Amino acid sequence: MTKRNCFGYAVLAAFAVASVTVPAPFADAREKLRDRLRERLAERMGADEGPKAPGSETISYGSDALQTLDVWRAKNAKRPAPLVVFVHGGGWKRGSKDNATGRYKPVHYPGEGYAFASINYRLVPDATVEQQAADVASAVKALIDRVDSLGIDRRRIAIMGHSAGAHLVALVGTDEKYLRAAGLGFADIAGVIPIDGAAYDVPAQMKDGPPIMQKTYAQAFGTDPARQKALSPTLQAAAPNAPQFLLLHVQRPDGVRQAEALDRALTAGGSRVERGSFSGEGLQGHAEINRRLGDPSYAPTATVDAWLKRVFAR
Repeated sequence: MTKRNCFGYAVLAAFAVASVTVPAPFADAREKLRDRLRERLAERMGADEGPKAPGSETISYGSDALQTLDVWRAKNAKRPAPLVVFVHGGGWKRGSKDNATGRYKPVHYPGEGYAFASINYRLVPDATVEQQAADVASAVKALIDRVDSLGIDRRRIAIMGHSAGAHLVALVGTDEKYLRAAGLGFADIAGVIPIDGAAYDVPAQMKDGPPIMQKTYAQAFGTDPARQKALSPTLQAAAPNAPQFLLLHVQRPDGVRQAEALDRALTAGGSRVERGSFSGEGLQGHAEINRRLGDPSYAPTATVDAWLKRVFAR
């Protein structure tokens, strides 16, 4: 039995114990335990514990220890290559480029002729979501500053992110202030690929989203309605925005609702939007679309490949 499976069975067993009826004085403690077990299970299902793909270079883009990124050069590139930048998930408070990138992406995209980078960013509660979006923009700027040495075409850059990372790339793609603060703009981003996010409209998600995530949303977005709106890509999607978006999602009801609403808002704002809807439910489907993206046998891989070819064509 793998270490991951051992942990999963242990969590499920503990969850069962935590679900047993207990006297009223212990009810609050039980609920806290159940919430934490759910969070830990979600965290572990979203992680990929395989070894990091070889051949990367690590770059610091700020003074904080988490402001680092790994970049893999395009394979057999005869001219400057397009760049795909990945932003990991983890509820804005956990995860890293080392355990939440997925094992296929750093191999597949360089093999397709693209440079590929995966970034770390500062985490809640030590940093704000605003600072995380700023980190995404700063990481892109650090890569643009090194385009000559890395063999990258600065005119062909796409940013993609999963879960909380999907929210962050969508926010950077709809609110230009983060790119402007890094000396960039929407013209520097050819396209955006949010992967199975569900916080594109923060107030709606805090009202109607799954109870398991409400404490995480409250920690990330607080209680100020104006701030929640400012951090909502759907509510920031009036023109201008990044020019092209590919919204990927599995069949989680809140994720589907949020992707559909973001699609409508971006289209109204003048962006070209495509949406990929794939099989998969719950945490398992949410984790799988990240872990397996880049696997040639996995349907979303072909959708992303075709989209990137169109966006990067010149």
